[in-house]
Amino acid sequence: MNLKKHNRYAYSPITERQDFTWPDGKRLAFYCALNVEHFSFGEGLGHTPTAPGPQPDVRNFGWRDYGLRVGIWRIFDVMDELKLPMCHLLNASVCEEMPQIAARIRTRNDEVIGHGYTNSERQSDMDEAAEAAMIAHATRMLAGSCGRRPYGWMGPWISETAVTPDLLQENGYTFLMDWPADDQPFWMKTRAGRILSVPYPIEINDTPTMLSRAQPATDFHRMILDQFEEMLRLSQQQSLVFGISMHTFCTGQPFRLAQVRQALQTLMKHPGFDHVWVTTPGAIAEHAAGLPAACVA
Repeated sequence: MNLKKHNRYAYSPITERQDFTWPDGKRLAFYCALNVEHFSFGEGLGHTPTAPGPQPDVRNFGWRDYGLRVGIWRIFDVMDELKLPMCHLLNASVCEEMPQIAARIRTRNDEVIGHGYTNSERQSDMDEAAEAAMIAHATRMLAGSCGRRPYGWMGPWISETAVTPDLLQENGYTFLMDWPADDQPFWMKTRAGRILSVPYPIEINDTPTMLSRAQPATDFHRMILDQFEEMLRLSQQQSLVFGISMHTFCTGQPFRLAQVRQALQTLMKHPGFDHVWVTTPGAIAEHAAGLPAACVA
């Protein structure tokens, strides 16, 4: 069998990279990501906490809609209480129908990451022209609604075509978050230059944990703290990125939100938290882009 290769990046063991630090000598970069996703009614893809029904699947559509009507506002309040910034992986269609959400993001001065137009479709199903048009349209909508254009992107359902990194770089994006291949940022080749990959957590992520694997919210609480403790220890050797990913319809449920709040409170009281850079993916990308070449794979 001849193994196919993507040719976007070369193999680079983390043990062979030059050491570096984050701003102020910090060793562990920490961010909270909130997926803000919008779905078409009666068609297309959609998350589900239970068995899918025939379309229109009002039970599962309504559960997803709860995240935008209720869950996100409770998450905003918790993060305000904890004084933590967020990055929002935001479907551009949210801005059309729910301007209050974009307004709250602007008020908080949170970062926006491009996340397609809707999560009812995967860009991996698009041809190059359709994908390029979608990226450009979503970027314009997010820039107009959120006050500044996004420079980072993660595809709906973490999906890509063979040319996605090329199209993103050509549309002015400086980093993407689709490739969970590392605990540090790394460069990827594009046909017109390069684009940075910033780590995104698919394990410390509420929907794979509590929906796909049906683990309880208490497990997610424990995972957050175990990941933090171990990455804090490992960061003494090398600076790393630790992210937590949430979805409005999952963590926005009160019993799950309680566990995430308690985990974040415990994390922030940890004596090692003074060595943590609380930040966003965009700031991580900006800092990494300015490091010596030997530090970034």
